[in-house]
Amino acid sequence: MDGAIVIDKPEGWTSHDVVGKARRIIGMKKIGHLGTLDPIATGVLPLVLGRATRLAQFYTRSDKIYEGLIRFGWSTVTYDRAGEPTSEKTEPRIDPDALEQALERFRGEFLQTPPPVSAKKVEGRRAYQLARESIAVELAPAPVEVYELTLLDLAGPLARVRAHCSGGTYLRAIAHDLGQLLGCGAHLEDLRRLSSGEFEIAQARTIPQLESLAGDERLIDALIPAAQMLPGMAAVFVDDLTASQIRNGRNFPASPFRSQPASRYVKAVTRNGDLAAIGEAVLPNLYHPVVVL
Repeated sequence: MDGAIVIDKPEGWTSHDVVGKARRIIGMKKIGHLGTLDPIATGVLPLVLGRATRLAQFYTRSDKIYEGLIRFGWSTVTYDRAGEPTSEKTEPRIDPDALEQALERFRGEFLQTPPPVSAKKVEGRRAYQLARESIAVELAPAPVEVYELTLLDLAGPLARVRAHCSGGTYLRAIAHDLGQLLGCGAHLEDLRRLSSGEFEIAQARTIPQLESLAGDERLIDALIPAAQMLPGMAAVFVDDLTASQIRNGRNFPASPFRSQPASRYVKAVTRNGDLAAIGEAVLPNLYHPVVVL
């Protein structure tokens, strides 16, 4: 069970809750997640299992696709419906042209200030932990990129949008900032993640589905093997002797005649289809194992 399982996270659960539940269902302690989802959010939460947890470092900036429902009329302390209101509640009628003009401000590359209640770290502590202790913090703006931000529907004060963005982008911060631009306040009412990196909602299993697979001893049906992860990374096939040497920290060659262009990282895959290591280029066609499975 070295690989990934994609969970359709239920509303009201933290990402840590999902990891804890998966550990009990699967019977493994070594499970982590690739990218936090807020409790109100649902959708794609990739879990990495066993030795595949060592691959998490390659997913820190994975692109995400979301659908979100923005409610205009008031802002909240968390920038979503879970937080206390920070402005008077109103029921504005949003002009679609004005909204489209405002949305344009959040397309492309820009600096985004994260929500004050977030997983961002401040002097080693999460911002949400400091917020619970009523400790005010100022989070530094961070560069993000939004490749797509589409208005799907507008009904009164509710706007449904679709966003394709770089890792680290907060859709609830966009919702909050839109409210400030339109002068009526806004927050994120609902959020669903449709993809995270190569992991998509079509691959996702609900917690009950995962429990059913475990009961039928078919958990392997949900597993994406480690060798199939990071599909954008070129693969080098190695024999048993080379795989053994790689696991002892020895450099390994890649054929100069392989069809893939030269890249910084490659996957060393055994004849059995198992991932032995991730190699980083040290010379043309020569790689050093930086992550060994």
